[in-house]
Formats: sequence, C-alpha cells, structure tokens
Amino acid sequence: MTSINAALCSFGMSGHLFHAPFIDVNPKLNLYGVLERTKNVAEKKYPNIKTFRSLDDLLNDDAIDLVIINTPNLTHFDFTKKVIEAGKHVVVEKPFTVTTAQAEELIALAKSKNVKLSVYHNRRWDSDFKTVQKILNEGVLGDIVEAEFHYDRFEPELSYKTHKEKPTEGVGSLYDLGSHLIDQALQLFGMPKSVFATLNSFRNNSKVADYFDVKLYYKSHYVTLKSSYFVLEPLAAYSIHGKNGSFIKSKADIQETTLQKEIKPDSKNWGIEPESQKGILHSIKNGESKKELVSTEKGDYMEYYNLIAEAILNDKKLPVSANEAKNVIKIIEAALLSNQEKRVLDLS
Repeated sequence: MTSINAALCSFGMSGHLFHAPFIDVNPKLNLYGVLERTKNVAEKKYPNIKTFRSLDDLLNDDAIDLVIINTPNLTHFDFTKKVIEAGKHVVVEKPFTVTTAQAEELIALAKSKNVKLSVYHNRRWDSDFKTVQKILNEGVLGDIVEAEFHYDRFEPELSYKTHKEKPTEGVGSLYDLGSHLIDQALQLFGMPKSVFATLNSFRNNSKVADYFDVKLYYKSHYVTLKSSYFVLEPLAAYSIHGKNGSFIKSKADIQETTLQKEIKPDSKNWGIEPESQKGILHSIKNGESKKELVSTEKGDYMEYYNLIAEAILNDKKLPVSANEAKNVIKIIEAALLSNQEKRVLDLS
C-alpha cells in the first residue's frame, strides 16, 4: 500500500472543514468516499469521490482502508465498533466515546483486529497551544503553580443542530469543547489526582450544559478549564503562572476561519497567526524582571494526518492514541459526577 483510501461518515461542518481538505491534498491519502444518506453535497466539491447511502455499503467496499467517524457524539461507539469489526482503520472525532467503558471495549477490539484506532484531538496542533507547549518545555516559568485555559464563545441562541440540544448522553459543552481543553491539559501536565467541576445552563430554554468550570488538582499545582457561551469580550485562552514567571496567550489560531474561506491547507502561510496575537512572557532571570512578546508557533492540522498516514503505512506511532483519548473521557465522567454530587472526585 502506497496510498490510503479514506472515507468520511458525514459531510457536515466537520467533514467539510476539518477532514476532507486535509485528506484531499495529502499525497499519502486519497479522499475515496463520503457517507451521505440523501444528498450529494460532497460530490459537488470533490467530483471523483464515491457516495455511500449507508454505513454497511461503505464498509462493504474493500477498497476503503481508513474510515473517519465524524458523526454525532452518541453514535461514535456503535459506528467505530462496526468499522473495527470490518477490519478497517479508524479516526474518531472527539469526544472518543461517551463512557470509559465504551472506550476500553473499542481499544480491546481494535487490538484484536489489528487495526489502527485514533481520535481527532486536532487542537493539539493549534498555533496558540503549540506556543504554550513550547514555553513550558523550555522551563522558563519554573515550577508551575497554576494554569487556566478558556474556550469561550458568545452564542446565546440554541444551536440549529437539534442533536446538540437534546439532553442525551454525550451532549453539552463539556463533551464538545471541554474535550479539547482536557486533552490539552493532559498533554501538558498528565493525569490529575482529583477533579472538581461545576456545570450549568444559561441560555434560554437550554436543556444541556453550556457552561463548565473544571478544576484539576495535581500534586504541586492546579489547572482550571472553563467555557461559557456568554463571553462577549474574549479573555486570555491560556494563563500559566510559575515560580519564575507568567505566560499569557490569546486564542488566535486561524485555521478554522481560513478553512471557512475555502482556502486549501497546503496554501502559503497556512496556520500563521497575525503578529498582533503574540503571547506575553513575563519572567524573572538572575533576579531581573523581563517582559517580552513571544512569536506564535505555526498551527497545522495536517501534522495529524501526516502521522496517521505514517502509522498505517509504516506502523509508526499514532498522533493521538485511543488510550490518551480514553483518559479525556475519564476526566469528563469524573467532572459530571463531581457536579452531580458537589464534591471533589479522587482519581487514584
């Protein structure tokens, strides 16, 4: 195999923006097909693809090597299980599953079927997060005392996507946005010792959580993850404070807005933030205080798909392992229980 035939399980915003453009221009991947039950939207943009009307039809096509599960959260487990049982490699949109029990079952099944299973935690390749990661790796802040991450919006109206507003399992901002922040926190700091969370609904007639405040307790520091749909004036996306300084960074990755303009991800200057969005580093070195602007790293979701291709073609390490994604769900479950019981949940 020199090229991987990939198929999407839907062509909504996720398929249109976050998957198809990267698969289309990646030389090691081929956008082979899309599952659309009644429409042919994908064919208009990608005329050489094959349209499937059911998951069974898609899975019965032996030419398909990789299936991307980009369907509503509640369907992730059933769809992924069917794909694995069909012997095809899988990329699952975040959140991986609704429960850790589901995640563990899929991990075991993928191992038994010898297929690659990864979760699309693409925000690891945001320009702002990569910059935060670089600062922490350099150790300029010293021992970390606290960190606060935000994923805020101003969206007072209910979503037109009705499945996002039904009070079922796997629905709400903690699953949709919190999974990004939790994954980023775990990448930087590992698993916490305990969790405390507050969830609420503030939009009129909302039946699902649209606000969360999740606190992760570590041995020597604290991490707060927050999201609200009522933040009109943006706050810093990342505020990290250590014994030798602080780093503040806005949420300014341009990839999503660039994709919305139908610009291809292999275009010039892809993922480069405006100079105005530099991070602020205020640190102490040799007893002297220094405040400076830090240039942002280049964001690039293509890195994920490059690594997926290498994992399938050359048995290299997956960009996001299913076990890493399972830990995100473990934190979400703990946060939900913490909110329900109004107590700190021990994870040990």
